Amino acid sequence: MQLQAIVTLLSLLGAANATPEHHIRLGKRQNAGAVVASSSSSSSSGAPTTSFTSATLTSNSPVPTTPVGTTIPPLVNITSGMATPSTVPLSATYSAGATPLISGAPVLPTPCKLSYRSASWPTQDQIAPTNSSEVSQWMEELDGFNIPDITPTVDGTCANDPAAAAQAASRGWWTCGGFTRVTDITACPSKLTWGVSFDDGPGFYSMELLDYLASKKLTSTFFVIGSRIVERPQVLVEEYMAGHEIAVHTWSHRPLTMLTTAQVVAELGWARKAIKDVIGVTPTLMRPPYGDIDDRVRAISLAMGMVPVIWTSTGTGATFDTNDWKVPGGVVTGPQSFATFESILTNATMLNTGFVVLEHDLYAQTVDLAIGYTLPAAMNFTPALTFDSIGHCNGIPSTNLYRESNTNTSFPYPNSTSGDSSVPSGSGGQGNSTKTSGALSDVIMPISMVVASLLAAGGSLLM
Repeated sequence: MQLQAIVTLLSLLGAANATPEHHIRLGKRQNAGAVVASSSSSSSSGAPTTSFTSATLTSNSPVPTTPVGTTIPPLVNITSGMATPSTVPLSATYSAGATPLISGAPVLPTPCKLSYRSASWPTQDQIAPTNSSEVSQWMEELDGFNIPDITPTVDGTCANDPAAAAQAASRGWWTCGGFTRVTDITACPSKLTWGVSFDDGPGFYSMELLDYLASKKLTSTFFVIGSRIVERPQVLVEEYMAGHEIAVHTWSHRPLTMLTTAQVVAELGWARKAIKDVIGVTPTLMRPPYGDIDDRVRAISLAMGMVPVIWTSTGTGATFDTNDWKVPGGVVTGPQSFATFESILTNATMLNTGFVVLEHDLYAQTVDLAIGYTLPAAMNFTPALTFDSIGHCNGIPSTNLYRESNTNTSFPYPNSTSGDSSVPSGSGGQGNSTKTSGALSDVIMPISMVVASLLAAGGSLLM
């Protein structure tokens, strides 16, 4: 089947998926205001939020207290007004020419590229402009691909764009109804496997999270923002060189469905360029801010060589969003976020696949919740969980997570619609559930197998 036919079919499909640990903190707590994290909208879910179960903090569900022997605050103290901790210093320093763990990946770039020069980048935390030679070049990556003619939404929300919300199914709009496509990664295939990930960094507190993950021999996927990369490039180097997966999370963290096609290209392109300049590789995975994606944004992302990744949701509306991003803004408290996570763990046992959870490493509160409470709770959970990064749990070789080391000529897609795409043998499912109806199931399943084959096959990216 030609790739043009595949992409065209994907744009037309209406089917959807509604679908006590001790850690010694390295830094010392200081008074509030000692360190202020740079503001950047945290991811949120616009999908239905009804859970399978509802964990409540009662006398039968005690609130965890401070882990013994640590300076992680008691859970009840993790709020928007908590004292701001000092940052943790870099645990390692990598010089230009250092060799990463990814086979075939280039060595680290020269240090001169690891600094923010305002003349070289768009304004931080602003939608990336489209009137640059770089964006013009990136727009050419869309040539030969069918980009659906879908009108941008008002602001990426359902309430403020009822007309678009009424078309959510045909648009494949995740924000209104949790609609996904077979090209989206939304879970790990193996039951009780948690695809661990963190969004919105590199942050001031990411190093503390990295130290904790290293102490537990855990790897994660970091969805990083271009505006944060140019502030703290060395933290990104630490994440990459430690073996964590690096993926794109746009330049300014805006809902992508509200942007023009050129703006979407600019948001993805500048974040991708920032990553490449710092660690020398170009990711092949991306996560849309707020999970806000539709078939137009999907097609743009795939044409630029990036597969969309969203956190798990279910046919009954349960979404695996910890709401940790709401704590720094005072919308929820630490205990409320942890109660949501307890529900997530319970709901995970009811899935036939693994799951992906939304957490963040930008703020002190979200890092405290992760290393003091959610990760330890998951490690002590019964039945036992397996922890993995998202690419690895989906059977994607580490080499295929970056364009420069990619050994699969068809991952994610060649930037061409001419000729046929061969399907490697031994294809399997990705683990993201997709609802089908009627004869569409006969079309969706073969495409799903093709996509899964392209993701996992070994075999240079034709882009």
